[in-house]
Amino acid sequence: MTTMDADILLEAGLRYDVAGPVATITLHRPDVRNAQTPTMWRALADVGAALPDDVRVVLVTGAGQSFSAGLDRAMLDPTNTSGEESVAGLLALSDDEVSATVDAYQRGFTFLRDPRFVSIAAVQGYAIGAGFQLALSCDLRVLADDAQLCMKESALGLVPDLTGTKPLVECVGYARALEICATARMVGAREAVDIGLALTAVPAAELDATVADLVGALTAPMAGAVSETKALLQGAADRTLDEQRRLEREAQVRRFRELASLMGG
Repeated sequence: MTTMDADILLEAGLRYDVAGPVATITLHRPDVRNAQTPTMWRALADVGAALPDDVRVVLVTGAGQSFSAGLDRAMLDPTNTSGEESVAGLLALSDDEVSATVDAYQRGFTFLRDPRFVSIAAVQGYAIGAGFQLALSCDLRVLADDAQLCMKESALGLVPDLTGTKPLVECVGYARALEICATARMVGAREAVDIGLALTAVPAAELDATVADLVGALTAPMAGAVSETKALLQGAADRTLDEQRRLEREAQVRRFRELASLMGG
């Protein structure tokens, strides 16, 4: 990205770097524990739309001691005169306009499900509300042992609307997801691993090395094999066995053809 683009992203609270097949998106508002804003969500969507085709892993992390404390509370204050787009400003819109605006915000989260790459959330400290939903948007979550996850929206009289409900149910089942959301309680790192929310929890000092090992393992196989596998697994629960078998066959044909072309066949 150009220097100006990087400056614009930094104003939105983000850093974005690409090194070979790995793109790293860092929430960079450490003074407010990486609290999120609508401007950040729109910038995340822009980053997602601009990811190079050869990126195989997208790593999402937070600067400082927390992944993200969730929505910046200033964004809920109707008296906020900062001029920045706010959630409170939605009150002045029609229902259709509110829905369209939230749809735009959600695009800052949905790109992380793209089958072209595997997305990883490296979570240290708090992942609250929108922060928890951003982590849930990633395919994989690796936690520091001090991580605290919380779906805070119900405590504010709201619902989770940044695409976190579906992956939460997929990870832990309906009953546990309902309990986590409705009570707005904290889920610690060890419990998160035990109930299937995270791959592992490690001491904070080992988080970077653990994630680096995972990135290395994910980028070792051929890119097409990983992306085809992700696409197969993403929709498996919603398909019949016959549908899944058909998609497996079609994907395998594509893999055979690519391997044959590489071998000069």
